[in-house]
Amino acid sequence: MKLTGQSEAVIIRAMAGQGFYFIEPFTEDFLRILKVERVLFQGRTKYQLVHCFKSRIFGKMLFLDGRIQSAQVDEAIFHETLVHPGLILHPRPKKVLILGGGEGATLREVLRYGCVERATMVDLDRELVEICRRYLPEWSRGAFSDPKASVVFREARQYVEKTKQKFDVVVSDLTEPLRGSPSVPLFTQEFFARIYGVLGKEGVFVLQAGSADPHYFHFFASCARTLGAVFPVVRPYWTFMFSFSLPWGFVLASKKADPLALKEEDIARRLREREVRQLRFYHPRLERGFFSLPAYLVRAIKKGRMLEDKAPFIWEA
Repeated sequence: MKLTGQSEAVIIRAMAGQGFYFIEPFTEDFLRILKVERVLFQGRTKYQLVHCFKSRIFGKMLFLDGRIQSAQVDEAIFHETLVHPGLILHPRPKKVLILGGGEGATLREVLRYGCVERATMVDLDRELVEICRRYLPEWSRGAFSDPKASVVFREARQYVEKTKQKFDVVVSDLTEPLRGSPSVPLFTQEFFARIYGVLGKEGVFVLQAGSADPHYFHFFASCARTLGAVFPVVRPYWTFMFSFSLPWGFVLASKKADPLALKEEDIARRLREREVRQLRFYHPRLERGFFSLPAYLVRAIKKGRMLEDKAPFIWEA
């Protein structure tokens, strides 16, 4: 999901017996300090450094390589915003592919849809998924055990390039491209073209695309512009994330349907027909607001660069 620097975060004991604090280095110019109520897990998987702890303000929190991935207080905002615009847009979403999403919350949201027959989640890090199942069960809420769910531990690009299956919707919940990260080749025109190829004729692709603030918007803008070279309909959107302290960007790309053509009553009807209930954040009237971007992002997308295998986006601290 959300990685933007290279230095590792540390948990330190504050002076004067004030407890433990977690330092999150977003970049060398932007640090956050969070008080730790209780450490649930800290260690390293084969692929990344993992911290999981409880905060009085944010509840349980997950950090990978020192950067926040999810917080209990607002993970529903992130995952509902990521999943529902794409699944609502497709006229008959039956087969869904999720790339990344180790916490299981993206899978949880996809499985809300009664029309979904199969949800395949592809994640590289088996150890991380097990950590999340043990320490963050509130995220998946049994999704990993759902008979409609299938979890594949494999590199996302390799899976997409080799699969013979066709999907109605693909949801990318991948970490951002740090130097040396396996995510680097997963945000390029070539990979987006592969995604296009595994989608059905009315296919929809949606991805989380990083911060959408007035300074750190380049990744978001470049993802949107690059998808425009592959898909006929591309709609960037955003929401604010309290636990990130930032507005966050997403991009929806479609082979046919346009989310701006959906009326509020169409969305409400599809939610009813697909048996989607008890959402915490997303609702029919909210969707149109997602796609209303400020002027600085509209300008940024026009200037975003094309991301290619030979020249991918790499976050630098």
